[in-house]
Amino acid sequence: MDTIILASKSPRRLELLRQIGIPVTVVPSQVEEIIFGQTPEEIVRGLSEQKCTDTAASVTDGCVIGADTIVVLDGVILGKPKDEAEAFVMLSALSGRSHEVYTGVTMVQKMEGVQTKKETFAVCTSVHVCPMSEDEILAYIATGDPMDKAGAYGIQGIFARHVEKIDGDYYNVVGLPVSAVYQKLKSWGLTR
Repeated sequence: MDTIILASKSPRRLELLRQIGIPVTVVPSQVEEIIFGQTPEEIVRGLSEQKCTDTAASVTDGCVIGADTIVVLDGVILGKPKDEAEAFVMLSALSGRSHEVYTGVTMVQKMEGVQTKKETFAVCTSVHVCPMSEDEILAYIATGDPMDKAGAYGIQGIFARHVEKIDGDYYNVVGLPVSAVYQKLKSWGLTR
């Protein structure tokens, strides 16, 4: 199997790839992300491509995977909260409502320094959050969990108790649509 390189510092993406049996090396992108595009799908595709291209520039052989995830409520992107007050605002807005989580993925295969394959795609999952009281929101914020996550929550942790349902790929909400990634790796002949 070719070397699989993750262009991300995300421990969740690393764990997801390992969970599905993909041995991976982490070479985080150092690029200053620039948002372009009009739709959430265009935005995450562009961000994932920037990360992947940056890391791929330093790779001679292997398959580089870049990804970016955003949370969108009523057409507004909710990034990572800058502080607890912003986390409270985001979580209050999500309470009792549905929103979308988009992850863009770019994959580049290189052989002897030459790019041989490239694909960029995006996956969207709808998430419905149960109504939460102010005390529940504050208790969740007190765990520290919201602070490094888009939309101020992680579906895979304690916040799961507030998720009524999802429509789409659960792992996409965690940060990487692993089935779509695996299927692409398989089609490129990079899995066993």
